[in-house]
Amino acid sequence: MSILITGKSGTVGSNLDGIGFSSKDYDLRHLDKALNLIIDKKPESIVHCAAVVGGLDEHLRFKKKLFYDNMLINLNILEAARILNVKRVLSFLSSCIYSDDADQPYNESNIHTGEPFRDYYPYGYAKRMLEVQSRIYYEEYNLKYNCVVPTNIYGLNDNFNINTGHVIGVLIHKCYNAKRDNTPFCVWGDGTQEREFIFTGDVRQIIDWAIDNYLDKEPLVLSNNIPVSMGVVAENIAKAFDFKGKLIFEKDKPSGQIKRNLSGNKLSNLLDIEFTQIEDGINQTVEWFQKNYEVARR
Repeated sequence: MSILITGKSGTVGSNLDGIGFSSKDYDLRHLDKALNLIIDKKPESIVHCAAVVGGLDEHLRFKKKLFYDNMLINLNILEAARILNVKRVLSFLSSCIYSDDADQPYNESNIHTGEPFRDYYPYGYAKRMLEVQSRIYYEEYNLKYNCVVPTNIYGLNDNFNINTGHVIGVLIHKCYNAKRDNTPFCVWGDGTQEREFIFTGDVRQIIDWAIDNYLDKEPLVLSNNIPVSMGVVAENIAKAFDFKGKLIFEKDKPSGQIKRNLSGNKLSNLLDIEFTQIEDGINQTVEWFQKNYEVARR
């Protein structure tokens, strides 16, 4: 099966098997470019990972861009796939879709409960609409378009940019700089915030299975059911670098939701997978970053 990966250069897409492309050649914010992409690549299926993303600071500063550009990308790739009769599209949502008003751990049934968490609501709403659009096409055209909702993904070829990257990638880069410059390793928040993290290699295993086997209309949450505090994450990163300096938690900085936990119960009932432990995943990611520092997204 020929699979087109949108966002092939990103954290998720770069770890998946499939056909990639340059966003410079095919800007998915334009329907004609999305149509040309599918005509040129002729995929049987699409894994849709492409998105305009950023760290917490980006979400606070560029709300319009995160909403508008993601809405365009999602609307166009699914509509182009429908027009050209691509039968299978599996799209990535985000844990940012959930609300403080929904019960935790978040699951497949409370995606649309309440407004997305305030710091991420533009991006969260754009991702929610991707689920709605997929469901509409599933019901109206009998196309197997559905979504997965991953918890925080990290790992090889992550975005390590301190301003735009994902949290573990950002902290790895910060610790690298702190060790190099003999300065403190500073972490936003007090370290008690809880998240679940899923390693890129585990995501690949799940998607390899899901593209052919998870054909339900309802989204599927990707979680290992193991919450970890940001303090533990930071300590593991410092250990992986053998960092001997001072670790400082900046309590006056934004830290996002205190707790954002997702339920992987449905996934565990469908697929038997041995998840990578956070210590092992961080060690692999730190090793990759150090070896690939010159070419890493930073």
